[in-house]
Amino acid sequence: MPISDIPILSMLRSRMQWHQVRQEVLAENVANADTPNYRARDLAPPDFSRELAAASIGLVRTDPNHIVGQGGGDSEFAEDKTARYEIRPRGNAVSHEDEMMKVAANQMDYEAVTAMYTHSLSLIKIALDRS
Repeated sequence: MPISDIPILSMLRSRMQWHQVRQEVLAENVANADTPNYRARDLAPPDFSRELAAASIGLVRTDPNHIVGQGGGDSEFAEDKTARYEIRPRGNAVSHEDEMMKVAANQMDYEAVTAMYTHSLSLIKIALDRS
């Protein structure tokens, strides 16, 4: 099996791509902060429930007190339509403060995903060297 087919690495790679696309969307929001009638956009987080269900081993609920697993959703890289922004008199709905907070959070999340991807690759290398 190629390394690219390992489910966790595939999901981490998709998440990194999502963060890159989101960074572009947030940069557009900041760049258009003075454009009349511009509405800030954002992306909905990717949903990996199908991948997790396919990659996981079926768990058996042997006791009624066990927690039941849940799944759902199939949107990946979809636009987030739930955000409501304050519209200013010039018709613009971009808040620099909100956008910069999203940019900072996006950068930190991207770095965390990158670190997990790198760590996963190093674990695979260790496993291959010792076998």
